[in-house]
Amino acid sequence: MSPNTGSNTAVLEPSPGKSGKWYSLRLEYDSSRTRSPWWTPVLSVILALLLCAVFIAANGMSPLVVYEKMFRGAFGTSYGFTETMVKAIPLLLCGLGIAVAYRISVWNIGAEGQLTVGAMAATAVTIYFPDLSSFWSITLMLVFGTAAGALWGLMTAVPRTHFGVNELITSLMLNYVALLALDYVVFGPWKDPKGFNFPGSPMFTAAQSLPVLGSTRLHIGLIFGLVAVLIYYLMIKFTRWGYELRLIGANPTAARYAGIHIKKHIIIVMLISGGLAGIAGMAEVSGVTHKLMQGISPGYGYTAIIVAWLAKLNPLGLIVTSILFGGLIVGGYSVQTIGLPSSISEMLQGAILFFLIAGDMIHRFRIRRSA
Repeated sequence: MSPNTGSNTAVLEPSPGKSGKWYSLRLEYDSSRTRSPWWTPVLSVILALLLCAVFIAANGMSPLVVYEKMFRGAFGTSYGFTETMVKAIPLLLCGLGIAVAYRISVWNIGAEGQLTVGAMAATAVTIYFPDLSSFWSITLMLVFGTAAGALWGLMTAVPRTHFGVNELITSLMLNYVALLALDYVVFGPWKDPKGFNFPGSPMFTAAQSLPVLGSTRLHIGLIFGLVAVLIYYLMIKFTRWGYELRLIGANPTAARYAGIHIKKHIIIVMLISGGLAGIAGMAEVSGVTHKLMQGISPGYGYTAIIVAWLAKLNPLGLIVTSILFGGLIVGGYSVQTIGLPSSISEMLQGAILFFLIAGDMIHRFRIRRSA
């Protein structure tokens, strides 16, 4: 194969066709093919399972036994299913926020930091306003968590729109700023004096905790996520703002000529994206841990990137993929009983992302034949 300089075309060796004529095959890169087929995510998951099966077998275990154990641990019991849904809540909220930004090709990879500051802001309500009623505690925690996440997103949007700074860099660096700020407060001013010297805030009271379903840990943060997905769907499909987002994502140049203020939309989507991640942080501290502590998120903000990409920004797809990855996390815990580390779920997540990227790239190439 010899490259054809000056174009995105590679010429293959000529070969005879049925009629006896000789044909040359051209491998062309088509940058306009940005949407891969619907079956690409499904194939990516299947290939990831096959690839990881090789490593599981090399470790002396049966891949079928391991995958069955993971599935049963995540979905085979009522406890496992509710735990999967608990893990799916922050993934859904963060994944939705990332999907909103991706709509106009704004690459927000700062959901981890936005979730963290949302959790910190919600905890501040419990520390500085400890005697509020349940309604006002939850309401203020939700408002403060959303506002903190939105502000963290704005700190990425402003350098992008006004100074041309790549949002990948700023959103990633702000993650570390948020994590270091978290360490400061849990080791310093917010440290529980009755916590036996462990870093963390005082335990939340019942009035400061989200209601749960029966005796499970599944809390009403799930309703936050489902309502947010419904609003996202309605706004994208039936509002002018949603149409403008779709136009910017499809053709920024055409959107600019149509008079759409792209910088304003970047700021708006980053406020929304950060705010949704902030809600995830609030739901995590108020509904699951009931205190602010080091490592409040095991990487939900990063996993949500794969969730959004695998769902192809589709609202229903976001629900499905967040449950899938919640199941991977819970299933990873269950395989520890048969001698495998829980990091197998992270290996699966990485493999899925690898095949997703590969599928999107391969889809942009075409093989053409000419006489």
